[in-house]
Amino acid sequence: MSGTPLLVLIGPPGVGKSTVAVAVADVLGAPLRDTDSDVENTVGRPISEIFVEEGEQTFRAAEAAAVADALAADGAVVCLGGGAVMTPSVDEGVTRAAEQGAKVVMLDVGIADAARRIGLNQSRPLLAVNPRASWIAMMQERRPTYERLATDVVDTADRSVEDVVADVLATLGQGS
Repeated sequence: MSGTPLLVLIGPPGVGKSTVAVAVADVLGAPLRDTDSDVENTVGRPISEIFVEEGEQTFRAAEAAAVADALAADGAVVCLGGGAVMTPSVDEGVTRAAEQGAKVVMLDVGIADAARRIGLNQSRPLLAVNPRASWIAMMQERRPTYERLATDVVDTADRSVEDVVADVLATLGQGS
């Protein structure tokens, strides 16, 4: 049986999607689906290893399957990896979820905050060479898709997790 998630969080690496998703799911008592974690659990290896050993195409196929499954989780808080929405089937799935009533919230962040949060030197396969320039180029490519899919945007720059969670809850009509 297929359902509709309550919330889908999208946005770039370093924006805090996983942290915010955990907090929102906890406040709401909703199931949580973090598709990066789902891929790692299904494949049995970290995403960075999948990229290195099998390539991005293999990872994206596993990610698309994980996202399709997560988007069918009725009432769930779903957290997507930063590049997931660039896969056409994922884009279509997120669009369909929004049409069925799910909130799609883009968590936004600038390079300064992203650099501080993820160090731009950790296990980020797509940001391995010249991390700052790679992150900026990636955002130029992805931002239009994030913005097109989002029903709401919440800025995370210089904000506490609690403040971001309160704004995300507000998009759902929930008080904090």
